[in-house]
Amino acid sequence: MLERFKSNSGHVGVVGLGYVGLPLSIAFVEAGYRVTGLDIDAEKVALLNRDETYIRHIGADAIAKMNASGRFSATTDFAQSGDVDAIVICVPTPLKNGREPDLGPVLSTGKEIAKYLQKGQLVVLESSTYPGTTDTDLANVLEVSGLKANEDFYLAYSPEREDPGNADFGTSRIPKLVGADTPEALALSVALYEDVISEVIPVSSARAAEAAKLTENTFRAVNIAMVNELKVIFDKMDIDVWDVIDAAATKPFGFMPFYPGPGLGGHCIPIDPFYLTWKARQHGIETRFIELAGEINTDMPKYVVSRLSEALSIKGTKLADAHILMLGMAYKKNVDDMRESPALVLLELLEAAGAKVDFHDPHVPIVPMTREHSDLAGRKSVTIELAETADAVLIVTDHDDVDYDYIGDKAALIIDTRNAMKNTSGAAPIVKA
Repeated sequence: MLERFKSNSGHVGVVGLGYVGLPLSIAFVEAGYRVTGLDIDAEKVALLNRDETYIRHIGADAIAKMNASGRFSATTDFAQSGDVDAIVICVPTPLKNGREPDLGPVLSTGKEIAKYLQKGQLVVLESSTYPGTTDTDLANVLEVSGLKANEDFYLAYSPEREDPGNADFGTSRIPKLVGADTPEALALSVALYEDVISEVIPVSSARAAEAAKLTENTFRAVNIAMVNELKVIFDKMDIDVWDVIDAAATKPFGFMPFYPGPGLGGHCIPIDPFYLTWKARQHGIETRFIELAGEINTDMPKYVVSRLSEALSIKGTKLADAHILMLGMAYKKNVDDMRESPALVLLELLEAAGAKVDFHDPHVPIVPMTREHSDLAGRKSVTIELAETADAVLIVTDHDDVDYDYIGDKAALIIDTRNAMKNTSGAAPIVKA
């Protein structure tokens, strides 16, 4: 198998064909591997096999090219996992209501794989999770097969580092960490990725790789919380936090700019720190700093609503009587990714306060089904022209393909959470939140 990986002639099974698994499948195929994509969602599988896409920043042409290579197939039949050399697991790791890790998708995937696991196969987990998941939780369900981890089959962890919509850093250009607990498993894992990813970095163990992933995203969550708190402080001092950050960023050492927003979104940053805090509690350790950062970021949508309410009241309008146009539902600019988007929370908070709310998002024509906001599923994007009649425009996501000059000219009031109006003209009053 090592020789097959080194010659890119191996056969890889990728489980979970979402924002991580689909671009990874494309990268493997482009490197010469055969890939079997496995997903429980029959609709996704059918779309892929018809050369269609369901992720906006991954075009249908990329899917068609992958299929035309003859080295890719998508299926819901997990029995096919028994025919591959390596199985890469890219399934979600969400939180339960009490902010506890939900390993359900990982463990259910492991149970399916165990039914067909073959001696000598390599299993790599890419899902973000707490240290110990790979060598305990996942290993235990895989060993139901009767095979022993790192004796009969090989087990490793390699954290995904996808940044959806980032044209500068696609899957193959982001350095890849790989951790395993035996030299053989590590050598196989490095060989699997080294001709697919520009740089593969082996680390001492699966747990070290799991911890590195949580460290990366906890670092971001904590720093974002800091600038969100500074935003609130500086607003009271009548200081623009965006100007402050830009000024501080001129220092060539000792400072790294992070930017405030309406709350955290995406699958990793709002979730990963709580995987770490949960695991720390198992060892009797309090994580006050990390949890405080989580609380600050979680409270940001409430702060935005309060700023909106204050701005409306100055104009003589109550929030309960207002019509609000939200710009952006995706969690970040230029993608259709709705995972953990603060826009969902904002919409619910505004409507709970009695406001009428519409949204415009060129990347999200309709709100998909989500775990925590199922009541919003099916809501449709409206035309941007509603900015002319709305009492306020709330900028939640700063997509590039929105005419902010038009918003500046036509809106009665703008609440800008992303500094999107920085270089625009127009007479509309702008409140940063």
